[in-house]
Amino acid sequence: MGDLYELSLGSYNFELLVKNLTELRELHLYSVNISSTIPSNLSSHLTILQLSNTQLHVISPKRVLHLSNLESLNLSYNPQLTVRFPTTKWNSSASLMELYLHGENITEFHSYPKTLLWNKSTNCCSWEGVYCDKTTGQVIELNLTCSGLQGNFHSNSSLFQLYNLKRLDLSYNNFSGSLISPKFGEFSSLTYLDLSRSSFSGQIPYEISYLSKLYVLRIWTVDPYGLRLGRHNFEQLLKNLTQLRELNLDFVNISSTIPLNFSSHLTTFQLSDTQLCGILPERVFHLSDLESLELSSNPQLTFRFPTAKWNSSTSLMKLFLDGVNIIGKIPESFSHLTSLHYLDMSYSNLLGPILKPLWNLTNIEFLFLVHNHLEGPISQFLILGNLKYLLLRNNNFDGRFECLSLNRSWTQLEILDFSSNFLTGPIPSNISGLQNLQWLYLSSNNLNGTIPSWIFSLPSLTIEDQALALLQIKHMFSINPDASDYCDFFTRIQSYPKTLLWNKSTDCCSWGRSSQLDLCYSTLQGKFHSNSSLFQFSNLKRLDLSCNNFTGSIISPKFGEFSSLTHLDLSGTGFAGLMPTEISHLSKLHVLRFSGLYELSLGPHNFELLLKNLTQLRELNLDYVNISSTIPQNFSSYLKNLRLPYTDLCGVLPERVFHLSDLEFLDLSSNSQLTVRFPTTKWNSTASLMYLRLYDVNITDRIPESFSHLTSLLVLDMSDCNLSGSITKPLWNLTNIEFLDLGNNHLKGQISLFSRVGKLKELSLRNNNFDGQLEFNRSWMQLESLQISSNYLTGSIPSNGSGLQNLQWLDLSSNDLNGTIPFWIFSLSSLEVLDLSNNSFSGKIQEFKSKTLSIVTLKQNQLQDQEEEEDSPMISWQAVLMGYCCGLVIGLSVIYIMLSTQYPTWFSRIHVYRVSEDADKSLYFS
Repeated sequence: MGDLYELSLGSYNFELLVKNLTELRELHLYSVNISSTIPSNLSSHLTILQLSNTQLHVISPKRVLHLSNLESLNLSYNPQLTVRFPTTKWNSSASLMELYLHGENITEFHSYPKTLLWNKSTNCCSWEGVYCDKTTGQVIELNLTCSGLQGNFHSNSSLFQLYNLKRLDLSYNNFSGSLISPKFGEFSSLTYLDLSRSSFSGQIPYEISYLSKLYVLRIWTVDPYGLRLGRHNFEQLLKNLTQLRELNLDFVNISSTIPLNFSSHLTTFQLSDTQLCGILPERVFHLSDLESLELSSNPQLTFRFPTAKWNSSTSLMKLFLDGVNIIGKIPESFSHLTSLHYLDMSYSNLLGPILKPLWNLTNIEFLFLVHNHLEGPISQFLILGNLKYLLLRNNNFDGRFECLSLNRSWTQLEILDFSSNFLTGPIPSNISGLQNLQWLYLSSNNLNGTIPSWIFSLPSLTIEDQALALLQIKHMFSINPDASDYCDFFTRIQSYPKTLLWNKSTDCCSWGRSSQLDLCYSTLQGKFHSNSSLFQFSNLKRLDLSCNNFTGSIISPKFGEFSSLTHLDLSGTGFAGLMPTEISHLSKLHVLRFSGLYELSLGPHNFELLLKNLTQLRELNLDYVNISSTIPQNFSSYLKNLRLPYTDLCGVLPERVFHLSDLEFLDLSSNSQLTVRFPTTKWNSTASLMYLRLYDVNITDRIPESFSHLTSLLVLDMSDCNLSGSITKPLWNLTNIEFLDLGNNHLKGQISLFSRVGKLKELSLRNNNFDGQLEFNRSWMQLESLQISSNYLTGSIPSNGSGLQNLQWLDLSSNDLNGTIPFWIFSLSSLEVLDLSNNSFSGKIQEFKSKTLSIVTLKQNQLQDQEEEEDSPMISWQAVLMGYCCGLVIGLSVIYIMLSTQYPTWFSRIHVYRVSEDADKSLYFS
C-alpha cells in the first residue's frame, strides 16, 4: 500500500484495463486514484475485488454482486459511490465471505421482487402479482410494477402466451433499452396496459392500436424522446382505442398534431413534452368526463380556448398548459371551471388584464401564471380564498402591496411569488391569516419602506433576505471531510469549506462578491431542492457549485431564472435526471459546464433549444451528459471550448464547427455513432485550434490537406476512428504538436516519417499497419511515451538513443524487430514501463539503471540474463509484468516469477508486493 493517491489510473484507463483483463481472479487497487465509475464488463472469474479509497463514483453495477465466484468485496471509503443491492438472489450469495462497504452511499430500494417466490410447487394463481379468473382459472391480470426486473425484454417472451390477460402492469422496472414488441398488440382482451418508466426504447409499435378494449394506456418515460410514436401511429392509436379513459405518453416523441378522432370517454389526457405541434382541437375541451389535461412543454402547440362553456367545465380539476403557445386572452368560458384545483399557464404568451372569469375559480389551490405579459392590480387575487401556491413572477402586475393587509382568506397559502412585477408602496405593517406562509418572493419591484416585524415572526417563512438565504444554503448541506484530498489531486486547488465562517455577525457581502457566488470545492453534500434559498439571488452573474456532492438531486428549472447569469458551472456535483429546458433561457451565458456521468440527460429537443438560444456562449462542457442527438447547425459563433465527449451524439458533425474562428478546444470523443468529415479547404479555426480530441468517432475519409494549416495544434487524438490509408504530408506540418495518438486504426506507411515531428511528448501508433525500420529524432528531447506496438516494424532498434533521456514509457511489442536490445534502453534513468514482447530480440539482458521501473515485459523473444552464465548455471528466472494504463507515474505490478535459488540483484529494485501461484491472473496496484 502506497501513500494516499500517490498512484493514479483515470477513467479511460480503468475501463480499458477491466475490459481487456478477462481472466482476472484478483484485482487490488487500494488507495489508487481512479476517479471513475465501475465498468460493467468485469472479469467473470473475479474472486477478490479490492477498490477501497479509490474515488469511485456514481452507481456500482449490480453485476458486481452477481459474480458467481466472488469471495471478498471491498468498496469502502468511496463517498461518491452509490450502491444499490439487487432485490433478487445474488449469484455471489454462496461464495461471498467478506463485504466491506463502509462510507458508501447505500440507497434504500422500494421495489419488491414479486417473482422471487414463484415456483412450481404452488398454484400460479396464488403467486404475488398474478390474478386468475375464479371460474376458468386463466390468468387475467399480471401486476409486476416495481418488481426489480432487469434485462432485455424479448419478443419470444413466454409472457405473450397469456392470451387472456385483461390487465398488465410492467411499470418501474429496467428492461435495458429493449424495444416494445409488436406482440403486445395480440392481447385482444386487455383493458389496462402500463409500460411506464421501464427503460423501453425505440418506436412504439403500430400494433398497440389493435388493443381496442383498452381503458388505460400508460407508456410515459423519464428518458426524453427515448421512445417515439410518430404521426401515423399516433393517429391510428387515438382512432382505434375508442374506449380509452386514460392516456399518458409523457416524454414520448410524437412530433405530430393532435387528430380530431379520439375517445370521447377520456378522463386523463397527458402528453407533456411530446413535440406536439399545430392547433389543439377544440373537441378536447368538450370531453364531458375530462378531469386532467396536461400538455406542458410543447412550444409548437397552439391553444385557442373555446369562448362558449366547455363540456368539461364541471369535471376538469387539473389543467397544465405551461410552455405552450396560447393565443388570445383568458376567455369568459373560464368562469365555469368551478372544479379546477390546479392551473398552470406559465411561459404561454398570455397577455392583457386578468378578467372576471378567473375570479370564479373558487376552488383553485395552485395557480401558476409565471413569465407572461399579464397586467392589472394584484388586489384582484385576494378573492381566491383556497390558494396554497400563487406564482405570478415576471409579469406586469401593479398596485400597492398594502392591499395584503385587507386579506383574511389566505390561511392556507404556502408560497407567494410576486417578484419581477411593478408593485409599489410599503409592505403593510400589520397582517394576519398568513400563518402557513413558507416562501415570500417580492424581488425586482418598486417596494419601499421598512421590512415589518410580522415577517420575522411567521413560523414557517423563508424570507428573501440575502444573509438569511445564504445561511440557509450553509445549513442545507453537511461538510464532506474527505473532499479536500479529492479536489486537491485534480485541480491543485485546496478545497475548503467556504461556508464555515458565514455568520450573522458580519455583512454577507464580505463573504464574497455580491454578483457572484463561488462555492466550488466547498465540500458541500446533501440534496439540492427546488425551494433552495439560492434562487432568491436573482441578480447573480456567476454561479459555481462544481465539485460538491448533491448526488441524485434534480437540476431545478429555477436555474433558468438567473437572467443575468454569464457563468454557470454545475460539473462534478452528482446532479441527475433531465436537464431542464429552462437552462436555455439563460441567454447571456458565456460559460456553461455540466458533467453527468450518464446520470444527466438532455435530449434532442432541449439540446437544440439550448444551442439555439445561448448565442453568447464561449465555453460549453457537457461531458457524460446523455444527449442522444445530432449536433444542430445553429449554435454560438463565439465558441472557444466545445466539449461533448461520451454524450451519445450521432449523425454527421456540421462542418461549421471547424469554421469557428475562435475555437481552441474541441473534444467529441467516445461518440461512436458520430460521423466526422473534415473540410478540404482551410478551416477558419486553424490559427486558434490547440486541442482536437476525436477518439472513437467515425472518421469517413483520410487526413486532408487542410490539416497542414493547424499550426497551433498541441494535442491530436484520433485513435479508434476507422482511419485508413497512408499518413500524408499535412501531418508533418504540425510543428507544435506535443501529444499525438493515432492508435487502433488501419493506417500504413513508413514509421520513419514520424521522426520529422520534433516537439512530441507522447506518440502512440499502436495497432496499425506501419512498417519499415525505426528512426529516432534527435530533437525528441521531451518525449516521455512512445507506443508503437502491434505494427509491422522490422530491423533492429537504433543503437543511439541519446535524444530520448526523458523516456518513461516504451512499448514496441508485437512487431518483427530483431537484434540485441541496445545498451541505452537499460541506461534510461526515468524508465517506468518497458514492453518489447513478441519480437525476435536476442542476446543478454543488461542491468536496468532506472529506479522507477515498474513494468518489464520481454516474453516471446530469445533473450538470456547475463548472470545466467557468469554466476550460476542453476539460475532460471522469468518475470512477466502485465498491465495497461496511461499516465507517466504508474506503480503496478503483476508478477509471475519462477525461481530456483536466486535472481539478479538489479531485479530486486522492481517493486514486487506479492508472488502468487496464479500470479498471471492477479493484478496488484499499491
